[in-house]
Amino acid sequence: MQKSPARHLNLAGASNFRDLGGYATRDGRTMRWRQIFRSNHLAHLTNDDVTVVRGLGVTRAFDFRGVAERTEAMCGMNDVTVHSLPVEPTVVAALRAIASERALTTEDAIDVIRESYRGYVQDNTQRYRTLFAHLLEDRAPLVIHCTAGKDRTGFACALILHALGVPDEVISEDYLLTNQFYKRDPSVTSDLPDEVRQVLGSVRMAFLGSSFEAIEADYGGLDAYFHDGLGLGAVERKELEGRYLQS
Repeated sequence: MQKSPARHLNLAGASNFRDLGGYATRDGRTMRWRQIFRSNHLAHLTNDDVTVVRGLGVTRAFDFRGVAERTEAMCGMNDVTVHSLPVEPTVVAALRAIASERALTTEDAIDVIRESYRGYVQDNTQRYRTLFAHLLEDRAPLVIHCTAGKDRTGFACALILHALGVPDEVISEDYLLTNQFYKRDPSVTSDLPDEVRQVLGSVRMAFLGSSFEAIEADYGGLDAYFHDGLGLGAVERKELEGRYLQS
């Protein structure tokens, strides 16, 4: 039996670089390997990392970082076309506002992150709609990322896997892999308490669940969100399946 490619690529300058390939769908097909990657930001890639990413054929990146985040840490590959889909960060500012009035708790961090996930749906659906429009143009291999590759990217990848018919439990497993592979940059200092920063550096199903609660509340369900929010009708979803699934 042919061995599957590695899902996680152990890059020195990007700790959370992973392949979405190999996941089975409900109808027995499989996500194509080496087409869609997810990652934390690409500003710290080493020369060896660049060689690996080029070897994968990646020529496009879809960057969900906010404008300032992107400016402060530009992509380390000048031959990759970067499509900026800015979802501005809100979590740290919200936590600092709370900290100005009282001591922060881990529950504050959880609540603020969950609110940010609801905002992906309520305030930023157009960014995710643009991503799917690009996916339908068949420009893979490509990489989707934000700063840590866990929240904005995690929601994007969950949507992709849902659209392609991957079961819920597998989507959850992929989302939670961030807790295994993401390593926070030790050079980044923060005025937030350690226990709060630990929450910020991880993912929980309650976070992702908040986005899907917003989808249910605002659109009545995932299929309606795909159609009305993301522009994915039956025809577009079939096209997506044809590009990224194999029998």
